[in-house]
Amino acid sequence: MKPALLKLLTDIKISHTVFAMPFALLGAFMAATNDGGIQWNKFGWQLLLVVACMFFARNVAMLTNRIFDSDIDAKNPRTYSRVIASGEVSIKIASFYAVGNAIMFIIFAGLFILWDNQWPLNLSVPVLLCLVTYPHLKRLTWLCHVYLGASLALSPLAAAIAIQPDTLLHIPIWLLSGAVLCWVAGFDIIYALQDVECDKRDNLKSMPASLGVKPAMGISQFLHCICVALLFGVATTEQQFGWLFLTSIFLVAGLLMYEHLTVKKWGTTKIALTFFTLNGIVSLVLGGAGIINLLT
Repeated sequence: MKPALLKLLTDIKISHTVFAMPFALLGAFMAATNDGGIQWNKFGWQLLLVVACMFFARNVAMLTNRIFDSDIDAKNPRTYSRVIASGEVSIKIASFYAVGNAIMFIIFAGLFILWDNQWPLNLSVPVLLCLVTYPHLKRLTWLCHVYLGASLALSPLAAAIAIQPDTLLHIPIWLLSGAVLCWVAGFDIIYALQDVECDKRDNLKSMPASLGVKPAMGISQFLHCICVALLFGVATTEQQFGWLFLTSIFLVAGLLMYEHLTVKKWGTTKIALTFFTLNGIVSLVLGGAGIINLLT
């Protein structure tokens, strides 16, 4: 029998870290190269801390989401088998692990004091509060998708602050964060198409349930257009990005277009493709291309 921790980690899909992690790493590299070459004897350790903070922060966000939504998940045919909703893991145990991950996040954020940077520690609790708010927002407003996008958009900003706080004085990191916000909000609207009837029944304020499927998809398409425009803004304002990053933006634009065409033709029957595969490629392509450009 799997231990409770392993069940929870499997349930919250660690593989979905691929959505935010490449942007956090890209933000870290943008900060590290902001004043010239990378000091690897310092940056290598800082990069490990960024990865650890991302891991624990995401665990907190996902676990609290599963805990708060356990009663709703239990009534949804798509989610009733989740380990907390099904009672396989108790809310008490899940809460224990959520608190444990929150403590680990604060500890690892605090280690940046070793490089005379107190900002990660000072901001650690506000960041956690921001991450655990989403389950409540989707009960109040259809802007919850935008809020989720903003939560993931913290990843490049937080990484940049951890490496070099002065990076926030430069436009490219903010444009990148804005692109992540629009990208995530756009594909989260698509993901919500699976639960329109359940959301209406449970009075959850997803855009498809509140505004209708067609208007919601129109907003999703608009957000993805803004995302691409912001990415071009990143490419033009960050001088260290060259043809590789620019090419990756054209590829991402094509992937997002294909994502919407797939939804239009097949609806949610190919959600694994439209939600995970295509968006996973988007983050890996952009993050990888940007980091390679910065290194070369």
